[in-house]
Amino acid sequence: MPTELILHHYPTSPFAEKIRLILGFKKLAWKSVLIPAVMPKPDVLALTGGYRKTPVLQVGADVYCDTALICDVLEHIAPEPTLYPAHLKGVCRIFAQWADSTLFWTAMAYNFQPGGAAQVFADAPPEFARSFAEDRKAMRVNMTSLRPADAASAYRSYLRRIAHMADEHDFLFGIDACVADFAAYHPLWFTRTRTPAMADILAATPSVLEWMDRMAATGHGLPEKFTSADAIEVARNAGPRPAGGNLLVDSAFQDDHGIALGSRVTVTGESFGPEPTEGELIAATRTHYSLRREDPRAGTVHVHFPRIGYVLKKADAT
Repeated sequence: MPTELILHHYPTSPFAEKIRLILGFKKLAWKSVLIPAVMPKPDVLALTGGYRKTPVLQVGADVYCDTALICDVLEHIAPEPTLYPAHLKGVCRIFAQWADSTLFWTAMAYNFQPGGAAQVFADAPPEFARSFAEDRKAMRVNMTSLRPADAASAYRSYLRRIAHMADEHDFLFGIDACVADFAAYHPLWFTRTRTPAMADILAATPSVLEWMDRMAATGHGLPEKFTSADAIEVARNAGPRPAGGNLLVDSAFQDDHGIALGSRVTVTGESFGPEPTEGELIAATRTHYSLRREDPRAGTVHVHFPRIGYVLKKADAT
C-alpha cells in the first residue's frame, strides 16, 4: 500500500501550520499540495466528498480529516518523538482540544479586527476579501462569534496562562514538545506572522514569545511540491486500505447510534463547516468514523473523521 504522506493545505492556514510543524517534529517527508483558501475546491471534494476544511492528509486512497485525527495518524507512522507522552496522555489531549477550539476562535476574533484584516488581505484583490468573508460566514452557521473587545480580554488572559507554563519549562508541559504545544502555537503564529499589527498583545508575555521561537525552529520536515491532479491519480491507482487496516490504532466497532456497519450515513462537523460527507459506514470505533465512497475521478476512497466534534447520522435522516 502507498505510504507517502500528501498534505492538502495552503500556506496561511493556521491548522495547516500545526500539522506542518508536527511533520517537522517527526522529521517526516511529505508531498505538498496547495489548495484554495475558499470554495470552490473541486479537487479536495473529489477526495473527501464534502468536507472542505484545511488541512487534509491523504495516504494512498485513505483521506484523514481534522488535525486531531491527523495527529493520531502521524503518531502511528512515526511514534518517536511522541506527541502523547505516557505521563501526559490525558492532559495534553484535553489541553489541545481547548487550544484548537476556545483559544483558536478567541485569537481569530481578535486578529480579524480591521487592522489585522487589512494586513491579511493587503496583497489580495478586493473581491478575494469579500469571497473569504462570505466563505467563512457560510462555514460558521452554527457558531456565535466573540465581539472584538471580549476577544481581546480573553486572549490576554489565555496568553498569561500559557506564559505561566512557558515560564517553567522550555515547552508547555516539560522539556519536550507534545501535542498541546502544537495546538496552542498555531493561533498565536497567525497573530504574529499574518496580523503583526495586532501582535503587540504578545509582548506582555515574553516567555510565550521565547516558546514560540523554539516551536518555529522545529521546521516543516521534508516537503516536496505535488499537484492535486497527481494526488487524485494516486488515490485512483492505490485503492484504500481494508477497513480496520488503516493508519489508526483502534478497530473495534462501538455502536453509540444504533447504526449498523454498511449503512448509508453522513458525517458533519458539529459547528464549523456544515458540509456533510456521505458514504457507507465501514468503521465506527471509540475514536473515529470511516466512510467508503466512490468518486468519478478518485475512485474508491475511505474518508476518516474523529468522533469528537463530528455528527453521525443515517443518510435518510439528514
